Formats: sequence, C-alpha cells, structure tokens
Amino acid sequence: MNPSDNLPDIRDGLTRSERIVLDCLNEIKRKRGHRNIPTSMLYGRVLEKIDISVEGMQLILQRLSGKS
Repeated sequence: MNPSDNLPDIRDGLTRSERIVLDCLNEIKRKRGHRNIPTSMLYGRVLEKIDISVEGMQLILQRLSGKS
C-alpha cells in the first residue's frame, strides 16, 4: 500500500483507499442491480486498483459503515 493512500483528502476526509472501495462498491451495485455484494467480489475489484490486504479492506468497510 502506498503511504499516500492513507492521507485524507481535504475536501471530504476520505482517503484514496476509501474512495476506491466506495467507487468499486458503487460500480458493482450498478451492474448487479443493487443486490448484496460478496466481500470477495469487492476485494477482487479493489485489488485490481490498489495493493491492499483483506484486513485493510475490512477495516475500511467497518469505518465507512460506522461499525469501527
């Protein structure tokens, strides 16, 4: 993971990694018709864009869902 992936953006406070997870989640939701999205599918899409561990992505998902 690139160190700059964890710096929050001044506009909205999201890090680059969080933004990528949200973008991939949104893209998959559009293609699947807003059905549930398996975490493994999301991880595969995110991994195509950034180098992140499963645990790292799960932490981002927890933070974004407010369950941290």
